[in-house]
Amino acid sequence: MYEKILEAYFRFSFHRPKCLNVKRKMRRFKRFLFIILFIWRVVSLAATALAGPPFLTDDPEPVDFKHWEAYLFSTVDDTSKQTDVTGPAFEFNVGALPNLQMHLVIPMAYASPTDAPRAYGLGDIEFGVKYRFIQETDHLPMVGVFPMIEIPTGDADRGLGNGRAWWRLPLWLQKSWGPWTTYGGGGYAINPAPNQRNYSFGGWQLQRDFGEKLTLGGEIFAQGRSSDDVRSFAVFNLGGYLKITPNFQLLLTGGHTLIGGSHTIGYLGLYWTGGFEKGTSNHTELRSASSVSQKEQPH
Repeated sequence: MYEKILEAYFRFSFHRPKCLNVKRKMRRFKRFLFIILFIWRVVSLAATALAGPPFLTDDPEPVDFKHWEAYLFSTVDDTSKQTDVTGPAFEFNVGALPNLQMHLVIPMAYASPTDAPRAYGLGDIEFGVKYRFIQETDHLPMVGVFPMIEIPTGDADRGLGNGRAWWRLPLWLQKSWGPWTTYGGGGYAINPAPNQRNYSFGGWQLQRDFGEKLTLGGEIFAQGRSSDDVRSFAVFNLGGYLKITPNFQLLLTGGHTLIGGSHTIGYLGLYWTGGFEKGTSNHTELRSASSVSQKEQPH
């Protein structure tokens, strides 16, 4: 029954001759729907939790009060038109108040378009504030907001920046069950730069701890058109965290688009954490920050 409904939908939506490959579009849609349903089923059966980088999807958990975390990382986004690399990039997050985190990213950027000279230099600096306003309970998820501004410090004429300040306004949720954690949400980006667009974005991630050293997870992240010449897309991303010492970890992800504009993406990073107060333990669980997360998400 659902196959007939899907076929009728695609025949109606893509009635022009160049879009009449109904069966191929149905297969793509069914594959995407299956992945969504599979993740939802796993989450409903199961899912303290590591979150945020190296994934695109972020979480609502701020750094603990009077604690800090730092990332040294690099990202890549390869498309048919251009390869964008961020790195080295430095991210610093600090628990300024209970339930409130300050966030800063200073990146170096590399742009390699197919029709213009390559460029390397300082990219746009990111500043944000994460605020958790609902604590997680046995029955309720944790909820928080993470507004961010991209400051136009990169040279837009060389493809290293946006040219104007722009904002992202997301809402994130998170829930944990034993070794499982799941988080996600979405929001809206406001970009007033020439040839750029406002767009919505969102994602959902599921991960599992395998002992005390290793965490593996996957996500689906989707984004609308961010500029006049970029298509919307949905990407499937896999990766995780390897704990080297109690306060030092290795982070890695890689993924590719499921539908929409073609993107091959990756993240490689090092993570440190600690506390400011004398006698404070440096052992703080890896949680979130939005690094590649939205900050360096595919455009």
